[in-house]
Amino acid sequence: MTWIEDVVIGNLLDYARLIIVGIFAYLALVIILRVSGKRTLAAMNAFDFIVTVALGSTLASVITSTTVSLLEGIFALLILVGLQYVVTWFSVRINLVERMAKSEPRLLYYDGTLLRDAMKDERITEAEIEQALRAQGAGSRESVHAVVLETNGNLSVISQGGDGEVTSLSNVKGPRP
Repeated sequence: MTWIEDVVIGNLLDYARLIIVGIFAYLALVIILRVSGKRTLAAMNAFDFIVTVALGSTLASVITSTTVSLLEGIFALLILVGLQYVVTWFSVRINLVERMAKSEPRLLYYDGTLLRDAMKDERITEAEIEQALRAQGAGSRESVHAVVLETNGNLSVISQGGDGEVTSLSNVKGPRP
């Protein structure tokens, strides 16, 4: 065999491995995610985001690395999903675990006042708050009761309502002027 044949045949075997391992790793990940439930891929907070990125990185390593076997990759995916399941299971039952795994929502705007210290701590600009107001269809700050930075990084806008207390802010960190 010439060196050209070695390269071509070697490359064909590499491509065949990529296709076969890719298909089986993908199917294994789909099955693992279906069994583990919807929460596994929910981008609910930074912890969930990290797990999602780790799953993608692990899948890519399994498919492209010749030093990681398909079985090792599936086991790594099971470990990541299993750990995420355990942490979320404990998070809904033990407040300390929840506080360690998740950040708290943070009040950035309240009753006509931008909470600049909170904005600075969270690295949120006034322009980003204005963008959130526009996205929610708020014509002015005066039509808004509060803006909250949620645990997943989204900004929630709470419109002015009736004269009653806004109960959706009960677990939100921050001063109320």
